[in-house]
Amino acid sequence: MKTPVTNSLMPERAIQFPWSDQEFDARVTDAVREYWSARQDQSGKQKDLGRTDTGTRGEVTGGQHLTAFTKLLCEVAHAANFTQEEVRFKVGIELPGYFRPMKKWDSVIIRGNRLCAAIEIKSQVGPSFGNNFNNRSEEAIGSSTDFWIAYREGVIGAQSPWLGYFLMVEEAAKSTSRVKLPSAVFEPMPIFNGTSYIDRYGILCRRLVLERNYSAAAFLTSPKDSVTYAEPSAELTMKAFAKGLFGHLIGIV
Repeated sequence: MKTPVTNSLMPERAIQFPWSDQEFDARVTDAVREYWSARQDQSGKQKDLGRTDTGTRGEVTGGQHLTAFTKLLCEVAHAANFTQEEVRFKVGIELPGYFRPMKKWDSVIIRGNRLCAAIEIKSQVGPSFGNNFNNRSEEAIGSSTDFWIAYREGVIGAQSPWLGYFLMVEEAAKSTSRVKLPSAVFEPMPIFNGTSYIDRYGILCRRLVLERNYSAAAFLTSPKDSVTYAEPSAELTMKAFAKGLFGHLIGIV
């Protein structure tokens, strides 16, 4: 009986994104549910301890409300054949900057001495959408600028990493209503006329990618304490974001 001959020239089977669209959407829904649940739990713990934080600060001072989204993106990295040690979450997530010594990212993916990806994961809830929009914008622009100059200076490796920005915003009356622009010496760009804060966040995320501050961005909105979410921009879906990360990672030897 002859031994079957294996053709060594045949290409290996390509690594496929591990979930169907329906399965991935369900995972995002689960993450949204866990996000709101974590905020409620943290607020309750603060009250039990007799601490009263201003506004919604009591819901976020525990710092764990976005964990479900971080874990989902870590799963994407594991599906691309990255190990637990290579996918960093909570520990080993500091990267050097240019304007500051170090910054903590929400997830950092490293293979050997190569930085493969870094991800920033943020959210915004009311009631102070105006002040927080400016803070989030400055933070996102500043962090990415600091990152890429540090890369240019060679302190985070010679091979270009994938930089991701995820944002979820509460869908509420104050975030969906049009906001009047104040009068000023110079008029803002026409694109901002008649926009809500959710509209402005969408513009921010699209332009962060357009100007190459980030390799990709995802932008979700969700009513408070809900299990539903929306994706206002077809360019900024969680699915496209996850598949962009996956595609980058499977190309790394």
